[in-house]
Amino acid sequence: MNKRILIPTDFSKNALNAARYALDLYEKQNCDFYFLNVFHVKGYTTDNLSIPEPGNTAYDTAKEASEASLGKLLEVLKLHSDNPKHHFHTLSSFNFLSEAMKDLIAKKVINLVVMGTHGATGSKAVIFGNNTVKAMEKINACPVLAVPEDLGFAPLNEIVFPTDFKSSFKLKELNYLIDIVRMHSAAVCILYIGKKEELTAIQQENKLHLETLFSTIAYTFHTLSDITIAKGITTFVDSRDSDMIAFINRKHFFFDSIFSKPLVKEIGYNATTPILALH
Repeated sequence: MNKRILIPTDFSKNALNAARYALDLYEKQNCDFYFLNVFHVKGYTTDNLSIPEPGNTAYDTAKEASEASLGKLLEVLKLHSDNPKHHFHTLSSFNFLSEAMKDLIAKKVINLVVMGTHGATGSKAVIFGNNTVKAMEKINACPVLAVPEDLGFAPLNEIVFPTDFKSSFKLKELNYLIDIVRMHSAAVCILYIGKKEELTAIQQENKLHLETLFSTIAYTFHTLSDITIAKGITTFVDSRDSDMIAFINRKHFFFDSIFSKPLVKEIGYNATTPILALH
């Protein structure tokens, strides 16, 4: 069965770059790519009593412009990679982005969402735009991959998986990570960051369980102590030039740390590593 990948776009340079990254990441896979653009109707706000509908001049004009831009996007992407394994689909939606994405994920049984880190109105002072962070927080039906601006695809050699070993993972949570590692013959660097190097009995048990779950792929264990989670991840990734960071989004402190303002300040304005949020 083809992989089904959703790529929201606002036609920004960052969104185009994320799309190109996705095409290269899945170069050897049979895929259906769904490009979603959420359009807005000029002069309409949520305070309006009447909602624009098909047949309304402003609505039809906005939808036509969206569809035309999606058509141009496909032309550009085919110049980048005219891959017979890849099939493109487009959708223009007058909706909130989060709702449009959830609808499409459910209807098409999407396997992965790929987004740029911020869109056309993104500030360079913010690495992960609101839409990207919200997608990682709210979407739990499939993984979300955030691709930094201007990052070109390079073959994956290693993916960093930070953990504190305080949680026991399930295979279904890690299946997508395992799949992508196999696809690229890569390896997982399991990074433990804690106040103490010595693990508790529960942490040891969870570590052993993780070894079992990763038994079919290449992996290594690494430890950092006396360092903040944010600093630890960025220092480790930078020192090894790692290709991706993957983590389980379970609404715990690890997720909060990854997207907190302190981490943004520590990384600076030049994030260079894609982040994969698993569920």
